[in-house]
Order: sequence, then C-alpha cells, then structure tokens
Amino acid sequence: MSSSTSSTSSTQAPLTAALQAATTRFTTRNPRSAALHASALSSMPGGNTRTTLHTSPFPVYMKSGSHHTVTSEDGHVYTDLVGEFTAGLYGHSHPVIQQAIAECVGSVGLNLGAQTAHEITYARDLCARFGLERVRFANSGTEANLHALAAARAFTGRRRVVVFGGGYHGAVLGFAGGKVGRNNVDRGEFTVVVDGYNGEGDGIEGWLEGEGEEGVAAVLVEGMQGAAGAIPGRREWLLEVLEAAKKAGALFILDEVMTSRLSPGGIAELYGLTPDLKTFGKWLGGGLAFGGFGGREDVMSTFDPRSPNALSHGGTFNNNTLAMYVGHAGLSKIYTPEACVQLNRMGDALRERLQELTKGTKLCFSGMGSLLASHFTEEGLEEIVREVPENAQLKDLFWYEMMEEEFWVVRRGNISLILGTPQEELDRFVDAVKAFLERHVELVKV
Repeated sequence: MSSSTSSTSSTQAPLTAALQAATTRFTTRNPRSAALHASALSSMPGGNTRTTLHTSPFPVYMKSGSHHTVTSEDGHVYTDLVGEFTAGLYGHSHPVIQQAIAECVGSVGLNLGAQTAHEITYARDLCARFGLERVRFANSGTEANLHALAAARAFTGRRRVVVFGGGYHGAVLGFAGGKVGRNNVDRGEFTVVVDGYNGEGDGIEGWLEGEGEEGVAAVLVEGMQGAAGAIPGRREWLLEVLEAAKKAGALFILDEVMTSRLSPGGIAELYGLTPDLKTFGKWLGGGLAFGGFGGREDVMSTFDPRSPNALSHGGTFNNNTLAMYVGHAGLSKIYTPEACVQLNRMGDALRERLQELTKGTKLCFSGMGSLLASHFTEEGLEEIVREVPENAQLKDLFWYEMMEEEFWVVRRGNISLILGTPQEELDRFVDAVKAFLERHVELVKV
C-alpha cells in the first residue's frame, strides 16, 4: 500500500464523522430553507430550475441582498463570495445600477419592439473597450458562444469545432472530464474535445486536420477555465493554440464570458491575444441577462441582414432596453479601467495570501485577479493547470464551515469578488481558512 493510500485510509473515518457533524449543524441552522426546498419539490424537478445551485441535503434560500452581503431566509447575513458566478460584480444594490434601472423603466419603458439609440452607444463602448470591429447582443454567454460558432462555420464553410477538456461555454456546451456533456448540442462528429488544456495531454495539431466540411471551423477556448475551477491558461500555450488555428485556417474564438473582467480589455489584452471572435456575458449585463459576441468585421458580416445569405439572429430580448441601459451604466460609470485594475490587484493579493497559508496541505487556491477557486487534492498540488480529481468530502466540509463563518461560497470552490467588499472581510476570510486548516490539520495534511 502506498503512503498516499495509507494516509487516505487513516483519515476517511474522521473525515466522514466531521462531515456528518457539519451536515447536522447545517440542517439545524437552516430549517426555513429545508421547508422551502420541500415545497419546491412539488412544482420543479428536484425543487430546482438551475442545476448549478443544487446542493444536498437542500439548498440555502436567500431572501435579499445589499451591497456585498446576502441574507438567507433563515436570517443569516453572509459576505457574498459567490458574486453570482462572476455576474454579480456590482453587488446587490449599487446606486448607479439602481438609478439606471429607474431611469430606463421611468423614461424609456420596456419591450419597445424596436431598436433604440442606446444600444448603439453600448455597442460602440464595448467595441472600444474590448478591441472589436463589430458586436452583436444576445441573452447569455451560452447564446453568445452558439452564435459565434455559427458565424465561424458560415465563414469557413467547415463544421468541426475544437474545444478542451474542463471547458465550459454555456449550458449546452460543457466538456467536464474531457467529455461532451449529455445535454450538449453538436454531440456528434463535428465537435472534438482535446483533453489537454495548457498543453497537458493531447496536442492540438492532429485535431486541426481535415478539408471541406470535415475541416475545423473554430477553436473555442477560455483564457482561464471558470467552471473547472479558475484554472489560468498559460500565455505561451494560448498563443500556440492561436497560431495553430490560424495556420489551419480555423477561427480562434476566445470565451471571455468570465475573464473579460480581469483587465480593462479582458484576458485577451492581458495576454496579448488577437482572437478572431470574442464572446461575452455575465457581469456586462449589470446584473441582468446579457450576452454578446464580436470581433472581425468580415466574420461578423455573416449576420448582416442586408445580405440575402445572412445568418438569422433573432432574439426577443437581444437588445432589451434594461440590459442596454444598465449594462452600459455599469461599464462606463462603475467598472472603469481604473476600478478594474484596483479590484484585480485586490484579488491577486488575496490569492497570494491564501496560497502561502495553504502550503503543505491538500488545499490550494488558483485563479487570476478577482476570480479564484479552492481545490482539495490528495497530492497537495500548489498549482492547478488542468481539471484534476479532488476530494469531494473535504470540499463539502469546507463549504459547510465557511458558511458557519458567514461567508456565502460556491460548493465547488469558485470565488468571484464583488466591488466594494471591505478589505476587513477578505482578511476575515483568510482567518477563517487558517482556522479551518488548524481545526482539521490531520485531515488536510499531505
């Protein structure tokens, strides 16, 4: 028996006991949430309409949010580190966002069934901020990626798409574990999953071969994998992927749905990448549903309705007035380049403190800037470069106990910082992590 196997066996019973005790405390602390979940089961499958939020034995129900905090139906006030999975950048009651909503509803109105001048303003500012020649709006990051792929296929006359294991490009474009999700579109031969993010594993070159429809239309990649656990792409590797795509005549599509908040011009600017197309979503709606995709004018012209052969791109809420006004207000008045740089420096400092604290344990933190994630690996990895197996029980225990410390965190480990979160709360989080490691030293030591 190896030392790692022996260590795992010796800690299994106490870990199970600690987790059972934490689960009991969780149930005791949240009776109202338990009752609401039981009620939800009568009208929704599993009592849920958003899989990401499902947790056992039941989810915590939130009643309200204010600034950087959320309050549960059971009366607990949490510092919000979920940040709506990067979409909640502005918190829950930013006055600029509230004013934009009030002005839009009061002076413009909803569902006008027409184009408005403000969508031009927002489009121009997005193009300027993220280096786009043309942009179109959608309702989510999922839609943005689907339309970007449609553009690539129409522009190149090819069908196949290369993606990477651990990648997540929307509800119907997930590739966890290097596999095509069961509910994915394009499950057949036209989607190729390369199990080698950051060059760890299969190379990309062999997948880029093919002619005509059998050729590769696009390589779709995240500059930092979000759902896999805030795993930064290596700049040199991303540049190699870009060059390989270019050499093969395929388009390089950079999914910036999450990473567009990591620098004033997104991760593309940070790494010096020049994608053919970029996709957006999350925070750019200012808290409302939003999607966008853009890039080269010649590629985006596949959607130009003045052309008889244009791709159709409908969507009742693509240019809805609320998202146009509120999203633009957030980008132009709140998340200025200066504010962006400051928040991401704060996130880097937090991650570095946590990494120093967790050395020699099964816990580590990955990420960039204001986006990070916790990982529990048996090997005690200090750097995560691709999707890796993790100790699910330790992740659950950490989740339960961080909530007891009044931190609202994602069970899978992602942390998305909210503007205006006091430094004192981040300091308190570091202290909570330290206390967790000290409390469970025998469970987390490598």
